[in-house]
Parts: sequence; structure tokens; C-alpha cells
Amino acid sequence: MSLHFALDPELTDELGAEILTLWTDASNAGGSVGFVPPVTEDDVRATADKQFAGVGTAADPWADRLLVAREAATGRLAGVLFFESMRFGLMDHWRLLKRVMVHPEFQGRGYGLRLMAQAELVARDWGLAGLRLTVRGGQGLERFYQRCGYREVGRAPGAIRVAAGDDRDEVTFWLELRP
Repeated sequence: MSLHFALDPELTDELGAEILTLWTDASNAGGSVGFVPPVTEDDVRATADKQFAGVGTAADPWADRLLVAREAATGRLAGVLFFESMRFGLMDHWRLLKRVMVHPEFQGRGYGLRLMAQAELVARDWGLAGLRLTVRGGQGLERFYQRCGYREVGRAPGAIRVAAGDDRDEVTFWLELRP
């Protein structure tokens, strides 16, 4: 199936609810998007509301931006990610990708690779010098982001406490966009 991408869609209550459900489902499937399963939408809501609060459009250069992927045939929300602004002039030439999520029902179809490729196209169109993201170590995500062209540039050992006695590295990746 093909995907339809929308940059800066209006963050309506309906879209917010769809993202909240995707976020909860991704978390409960083991996705590293800020939570450890099991979680409910109520558990995710406060974090989602904070993420949503930063979202704007190109009219606000300091706003975070939202990229949404929907299955073209069904219109179902397949994935999302946020381009987070550092809101600091000396870092305005790059963005941090946050909450990169593909719904668990769509895993294995290449949607994650396509979402990341679209994010790169958007960032290049904006003239950004790079994209940064962080991942929770120990889940094989490093290989995925390396396949997308990112390189590991830092690692904070044990920075993420998943559970008592289960600390994971926070791994920072960078995608250079300018030659």
C-alpha cells in the first residue's frame, strides 16, 4: 500500500486522539516512544499534550512541526513524527526528530523507512544542515536508523531507566544534510 504524507496538518482534537491511540499502541507493542508497557491513553496523554503544545506551522520559525503518514487507500493513520525546534538561534540550522512512530499493525511494510525518507526530504527542502534523534539502546533501533543514513554520534550509558535494574543507553544519531 502507498502512504500519503501531510506536513503541518491542523492538529484537531480528532487528529490528536488518533496520535494518542497510535502512541499508546506503539508503546504497548514495545516501541521506544517514552513509555514502558503496559500503558493506557490516560498514561500517555500528559506527555502527548506537552508535545502537541509546541506544534505550529512554517509561520512560526520556533514552532515544532508535525509530519503525518496515512495509508492512501484507507486513510488510517500509519505513522507520525515531530520536528522539534531547539528554540535557540545557534541551533536553528537543524531539528530534533521526536516520537518517530509507526502503528504496530503496519510494522514490516517499510513504512518506517518511508517516514524517515520523507522527513529527510522535508528537512532538505527547509535547507537544514542536519537532523538529530535519540533512541533507547538495547532494542535494535540503532540498525534501523543506520539504514536510514544516520550515524551514531554519542551515547549516555544507563541514562534511561526502564525498570529497577534495567538501565539503557541513550544513543544520539545525526544525519548530515549538507555536503
